[in-house]
Formats: sequence, structure tokens, C-alpha cells
Amino acid sequence: MKTASMKVAVVTGGTSGIGAAIARRLVADGYAVIAAARSEAATPTGVDYARLDVTHAGEVRDFFAGLDRLDLLVNNAGLAGADPDEDDDAFWDAIIATNLTASWRCARAALKRLPDRTGRIVNIASILGLQGVPDQVAYCAAKHGVVGLTKALAMQAAPRGITVNAVCPGWVDTAMAHRRFAELGITAAQAGAALPIGHIATAYEIAEMVAFLARAGAKSLTGQALVIDGGSSTHA
Repeated sequence: MKTASMKVAVVTGGTSGIGAAIARRLVADGYAVIAAARSEAATPTGVDYARLDVTHAGEVRDFFAGLDRLDLLVNNAGLAGADPDEDDDAFWDAIIATNLTASWRCARAALKRLPDRTGRIVNIASILGLQGVPDQVAYCAAKHGVVGLTKALAMQAAPRGITVNAVCPGWVDTAMAHRRFAELGITAAQAGAALPIGHIATAYEIAEMVAFLARAGAKSLTGQALVIDGGSSTHA
């Protein structure tokens, strides 16, 4: 049962994949969670749904302005895909708009609502925000941008005691990852076997990291890009 004293978390793209796992985890921690997404089809139990297209500036502005309270923003909404074979500005624009520009817009609006000392922003970036992949130029550029955005916003928000961090997953067992496996002609088991840890992450593991970053015990942790990739980025 939701009460007026409950902390409020907004999870963009919170009705599927990693976003849904994060929403469920935050409910377990006592948050009133709003999954802001374009579709409510798979909204987790106990989570409120709000329709939001994060690529529309007006919708973002009105959504955040209409909140009575906000304690945590999780910028999770994202769009992935391999670069097209032919020049396609529309593909580039969509990837940048959904992953980077929307994260900036939502964070900008959230900072007007978040409380000093306890407010939190967590951006879901990617290991490809720290590395490069040949056929993922647009996605890598966008996620590198999210990491840079995180670091700059962390410095901007630090005087207010608001933390801003990024989580950078590698392979995660989601529908999005399985589409990529199909493109690469591999299975999830093969992808996991290639990692030092021997398996790919679950969405729950990403959610656990977000939950940690939201806690009072993480009040001095800010401006960081925290990697969950089974050791692939440190494996020589």
C-alpha cells in the first residue's frame, strides 16, 4: 500500500527487461515506483505506469513537472541495434535521441524536483560506453555520451548532495541481448562461456546495483561508471 511518506522512484523504460527488474527491486525496498514508458504491457506488479516517450521534450517536461515527489531517477530507456549497411542519418538520430538526449532531458527535469542530500540519479549506460565495437558506432557514441553526462552532472549536483552514477552492463539475459546474439550467430550460453566468470548477468544483478546506489550508504559514491560485465573488460 502506497503512502505519502514513501520515497518515489521513476524508472524510464521500466516495463520490460532491465527496467522492469529495477522497478521490482525498488518496490521491494519500499519505493513507490513509476515505470515511465511508451507501453504498459508488462508493467510489474506493484508498479504504477505512466506513458512517456522520452524522445519528446514536451512530454518529459510535463511528466516531471506533474510529480508531487521524486527521490530517485533511473534513466533506463534505451534503443540498440547494429549500424545499417548504408548511410542512415535517421538511425543515428534515433539512437542518440533515445539513449543520450533523453537521459539528459530527464536528468535536467529531475534535478528540479530531487531533494538535496538524498536525491539520486542512476543512468543505465553499457560496457559499450567504455569500449568500441565496429558495427555499433551509433550505440557506442550514445553510451559514451551517457558516461560523460554522468560525470558532468555528478559535479554539477555535488554541492546539493545529490549523487549521479552510471551502471555499465555487459551481456545481460534480456530480449534485447538475445536479438544481438541472433545477429552474431551465437547463443546466450556461448556468450557466457566466453566471459571470465563463465556466464552472462541477469537483469536482477543490474537491479541490485541500482538499489545499492539509491541507499544512504552510497551517499559519497558519485560520478562513477560501475561495470557489470563478467570480467570481460579486465580480461587480457
